[in-house]
Amino acid sequence: MKLGLFTSGYQRNPLEDCFLDAKRFGYDYIELWGGRPHAFAPDLASGDIRGLNRLIEKYEMPVLGYTPEHNAYPYNFMIGSEAQREDAVNYLKLSLDMAKKMGADYMLVSPAHAGYLATYEEIWDRMTRTLRELTEYAEKVGVRLVVEPLTPYESNAFKSANDLLELFRRIDSPFLVGMCDIVPPFVQHESIMAYLEKLGGKMYHMHIIDGEQGTDSHIMPGEGSIPMPELFQELKDFGYEGTATLELVLGYINEPRLYARRAVRNVRAMMEQAGW
Repeated sequence: MKLGLFTSGYQRNPLEDCFLDAKRFGYDYIELWGGRPHAFAPDLASGDIRGLNRLIEKYEMPVLGYTPEHNAYPYNFMIGSEAQREDAVNYLKLSLDMAKKMGADYMLVSPAHAGYLATYEEIWDRMTRTLRELTEYAEKVGVRLVVEPLTPYESNAFKSANDLLELFRRIDSPFLVGMCDIVPPFVQHESIMAYLEKLGGKMYHMHIIDGEQGTDSHIMPGEGSIPMPELFQELKDFGYEGTATLELVLGYINEPRLYARRAVRNVRAMMEQAGW
């Protein structure tokens, strides 16, 4: 199981710090957050992609995943007018182009909140149209589209393993795959391991982070309420061999370097205890 550093928490630091630290701390890859000031897709397309690729080469640290910011201002393909949806789709298509140019294996999307007045029918119609269009573009570009369920604190549209199964029933493509951020199932009393059993070969990626009931907070691995040593034992016994990004986000933005070091140290120790 390869461990990745997520760069969102480094947004007040130079982008190069992410690559330097991933190398220093023993991460296997980077999952690149696509927002300003670091890797916003229009900026990459305007020339910043060259600097990014130089960092990849300099530190011999691949960007396996690209996660463009699209759950808040100004992009959310689940809410607003049709023109706003189309604008978000065009932005994500450009993001797929940039993912290809940086050598990423996958791009991650997550259907965000659809608004309080949206019905299930409206939610699924909009989500299916959007993700079908993005999947068809991903097939042309040659980058997998990984879809992430969120917590109910973040989204009323897409929150569970069953939502992924329904999406795969509606859109059949080898370029459309799923993942599990372990916080959403934990706070909803859903089984984390059920994702792996239900999704089978469609289970492509994980976000590993600790959590607590009643909040979507992403906490340092081993310092929250999820029984993580036992989780790593279960993942080992199951035979999971995919990628797992340690998704420290804004809660650690004041000292990302200290916490990125602690996160991978904690996880490596739990993996070793589990027999990895």
